[in-house]
Amino acid sequence: MSRKVGRAVRRNRIRRVLRDFFRLHQEEIDRPLDIVVVPKRNLDPKSVDLALVEQEFPAVLTRLLREVPAAAPHERP
Repeated sequence: MSRKVGRAVRRNRIRRVLRDFFRLHQEEIDRPLDIVVVPKRNLDPKSVDLALVEQEFPAVLTRLLREVPAAAPHERP
């Protein structure tokens, strides 16, 4: 997350809330994914809470899981 979002305290608050969301929903993600979240510049970190993330992210996560194919099982030689 860049400094465009605010000082470290604000950036870390957004990170904590996002990590908490993904921790609570990790059983819904059935494949290894790297997800990059880029917040908008005008985002007020004080307004970011778990309720807001719970409202916005499930639809994005569902769409992402639908579009990204599941990886083939890893075969050992």
